[in-house]
Amino acid sequence: MIKLRPAEECTYDIVSLGEVMLRLDPGEGRIRTARSFAASEGGGEYNVARGLRRCFGKRGAIVTALVRDEVGRLLEDCILTGGLDTQFIKWVPSDGIGRTVRNGLNFTERGYGVRGAVGTSDRGNTAVSQMQPGDVDWDHLFGELGVRWLHTGGIFAALSESAAEVAKAAMQAAKKYGTIVSYDLNYRPSLWKAIGGLDKAREVNRELAKYVDVMIGNEEDFTASLGFEIEGANENLDNLEVESFRKMIEKASAEYPNFQAIGTTMREVKTATINNWSAVAWSREDGFVKATQRDNLEILDRVGGGDSFASGLIYGIMEKGNVREAVEYGAA
Repeated sequence: MIKLRPAEECTYDIVSLGEVMLRLDPGEGRIRTARSFAASEGGGEYNVARGLRRCFGKRGAIVTALVRDEVGRLLEDCILTGGLDTQFIKWVPSDGIGRTVRNGLNFTERGYGVRGAVGTSDRGNTAVSQMQPGDVDWDHLFGELGVRWLHTGGIFAALSESAAEVAKAAMQAAKKYGTIVSYDLNYRPSLWKAIGGLDKAREVNRELAKYVDVMIGNEEDFTASLGFEIEGANENLDNLEVESFRKMIEKASAEYPNFQAIGTTMREVKTATINNWSAVAWSREDGFVKATQRDNLEILDRVGGGDSFASGLIYGIMEKGNVREAVEYGAA
């Protein structure tokens, strides 16, 4: 059983560290022909804390950085609506045009039928990519205020050299004060290609993995980010996918004895609208488990599905104390 700090001695159940971007959604249309967009906030790490707050009622906060301009204030308003504490946002002065620092934008089409989802990010030189380890008083956050669970991941760590250093500082401080640390590998080739590619991704993620209690990621994530090659992992057969992931878990848990649990979604994409959906998880206490299989599941918008899985998995571990129930919460 994963041991968490008692809720009564902590201000927060969950704190996420990562970038929060403004998502601009053209609805059923295409980005290239849209004349209006629905605006919302999002980010791989942020979404997990928001899910735990809005779906499961947990107390949460976000550690990030934003430019103090109208877009930054819009993002702040969205974060407040999401119910997360904003006191750990580092506000950076605007230069007026975004030459030196800016807020990130993410244009995303949800896809429909055989038309796949399309994402176009505009996130270079953002405020959060320029954060330094000393920008946050980690002893105050984890020691004085108290946090039960920290979540961060490979998207944030890929933003810059200093972002990876911030993640390491946060994870080390969390471990110092008994906070559980989860990490979603979330490998994105586009984020790593300009800073060293696959080799750099593995260097950074293998270092950060030393501080992780609960590791989240699919087979591609574990292969690309941590270097675990599993024969047959790319075959499109459910039983082989599950078996290959089981073998990968055996290797990962042996190399990283600090891993207390591992989880991933098992998603077979038939079209953007129809997926076969399940999840698997492992813990040293419960072993390997698989969630309910849901075939031909209709999808409205798959953006953030993996983050929602992480929210449910964390809630299940936090409240139920075992991955057998936790993986069902995550898959659901």
